Amino acid sequence: MDIALQYNFEEKDLIKACIRRERWAQKMLYEEFYSQMMGVCLRYSNHQEDALDILHEGFIKVFKNVGKYQPGTSLSAWIRRIMVNTAIDYYRKTIRRRTEDIEEAYDLSYDEADAISQCSEQEILAAIQELSPAYRAVFNLYVIEGYSHREIAQTLDITESTSRSNLVKARMKLREMLGPRNYGYEG
Repeated sequence: MDIALQYNFEEKDLIKACIRRERWAQKMLYEEFYSQMMGVCLRYSNHQEDALDILHEGFIKVFKNVGKYQPGTSLSAWIRRIMVNTAIDYYRKTIRRRTEDIEEAYDLSYDEADAISQCSEQEILAAIQELSPAYRAVFNLYVIEGYSHREIAQTLDITESTSRSNLVKARMKLREMLGPRNYGYEG
């Protein structure tokens, strides 16, 4: 059954077509959100290939669950949440959890100027991808997604102190990677 829609159809029409599993609508939704969601997936992965795996698995979940989307809410935010959860699932499947004690991180605080503000987006993304999966997941969930340490602990099945410790260590590692000494001179 073919359905003809006007060129300027509304989001609700696209969602209805996706619910009916119409390929053109799925393709349109995928293409509309590909760049934005790829950016989310890249922050949670080591390599572009892993990010693509997360992205594709995430879109499969989007298409399977599109009937649960609540019209009137942000479609972008709904898809983003699915991508973040898919990335977390990917992390859980592929990485052995590493627990760190907050006592170890206590002495690791710093008062240096923000080296990250002087870096390009590509440099920052590359540095985030070099973090261990545990550090990267906590960093992304806390800094980018705005989760609390309690939410991170529940989501990743770790303690709140491990979440805090991993965040401190992730920030230190990023400072190390992006700091002045990595630009060819000693500070």
